Amino acid sequence: MMPSLPPSSATGVRIAGDRYQWLAVWHGCVTALREADAGVANPVVAVGVEVDGVGNLDDVVLYRADPPHTFMQVKYAADASTPVGEEYLLAPSASGGPSILKKIAASWKLLTTSETPVDLVLLSNRFPDPTDLLLAGRDSRTGSLLPKAARHGPASKLGQARTRWAANAEIDESQLLALLGVLRFDLGREPFRLQEHVALLMLAIGLHADSAAVDQGVDWVARQVRDGQRRLSLESIKHAVAGLALTSAGPARAVVSIATLVPDPAAKDADYAIDWVERFEGEGPYAKRRPKPPATWEQLQQDIEGAPRSLPTGTSAVAITGSLRLAPAFLAGAAFRMVTGVDVAVLQRGQVWSSTLTGPALDAVWTSHEIGQGDELAVAVAVATDLTEDVLDYVRQRQLSVGRLLVMQPERGAGDGSVSDGAAAGALAVAIRDRLRRESRHTPRIHLFQACPMGLSVLLGHRWNRLRPTVVYEDIHVGDGYEPAFCIDA
Repeated sequence: MMPSLPPSSATGVRIAGDRYQWLAVWHGCVTALREADAGVANPVVAVGVEVDGVGNLDDVVLYRADPPHTFMQVKYAADASTPVGEEYLLAPSASGGPSILKKIAASWKLLTTSETPVDLVLLSNRFPDPTDLLLAGRDSRTGSLLPKAARHGPASKLGQARTRWAANAEIDESQLLALLGVLRFDLGREPFRLQEHVALLMLAIGLHADSAAVDQGVDWVARQVRDGQRRLSLESIKHAVAGLALTSAGPARAVVSIATLVPDPAAKDADYAIDWVERFEGEGPYAKRRPKPPATWEQLQQDIEGAPRSLPTGTSAVAITGSLRLAPAFLAGAAFRMVTGVDVAVLQRGQVWSSTLTGPALDAVWTSHEIGQGDELAVAVAVATDLTEDVLDYVRQRQLSVGRLLVMQPERGAGDGSVSDGAAAGALAVAIRDRLRRESRHTPRIHLFQACPMGLSVLLGHRWNRLRPTVVYEDIHVGDGYEPAFCIDA
């Protein structure tokens, strides 16, 4: 049980809010570096912070070579008591001034007086209000309230909500829809999630990407703000990265995004993205465990295994991101197997876990359980929790052609933190593979069950060569408990 903490002081909330804003600025800086390296058509060339003359959308500005530039308002909250919805957006400020929506609308009118296109963002760690008529239609992939916000007539409940929003912003309904066409609600971006996204981009361009490295970048932004720098050019960002010694951490990486639980904020930065969130069963991310018919595991396997063919020729290093359970994570690693010469990496608990890292092998205990139902081998990787009894029950109930179950656990027992870092994970993946090469010499097939960190599953899939054809199972938490997800030639 976590210890209780006292309520945040006003100073503490202000400091946390400032850091959240500086993190968003550093995200813009890293985006500029990546787009320069990638040679995108209209890259970010400078990042503004608390810019004059742009109204209330001045917290972060991404200046591109050509418009539209991105103007961002950043709103940090100490808790989740006030979601983003009509009540929040239309309420007067604490001092009785204009509402957030009215300020955004005024900034939009100011920025578009010359008919220059703009991109507007409200960034917040607050979540959208699921009961709000307009916010409920927000597209979680784009952050836009359109097209759903424009549906139904003026007499409908949705139409009445549009009327209230337009009146509050002192614009007509057609102007409101024009505003909503360029305004993105980037919500639920909790600080640690935003930090993970920034770290991924740093990893992708070959920078150090652990928590300490991200902190160095954020601290540099804070110093620029303190010194009155309002516009951070690409050259100044490059100079800062060199001075902070963030470079030479590894190769530049293609980004592969695979989302099955919640949309991946990094998908728009990915070189290859798979969005299966709406194709998985379950209302919330913890309930999403398998494809929703007519979607199938076979289709997902085709999508994941298509990643290498969709990346630029000569790609030698890949960063895998997104919200995915263990069977897809293993398959993602197997899609970029070591024998292909590609280095894979993931961010795990603020650390980079890469297939190039290795260290002393984790002391492990292997336990064999006789089943006697055939000549195939079942394997359970029990690192996060002991799944032995669940797997035994499943194998027996489904009468799989399994002769025995082989369980691997850390010597100190399964549990959180059993694998300390990427080097330990890499060594453990090698040890598991080598042991199974010996154990599976006389079996036609392996049945694999996992309870381990996602990063270890990716690294294990990456190392899964010179083994038997393998059925990878997913814990679906209902009925028999497991379901065969993928069949992999090894």
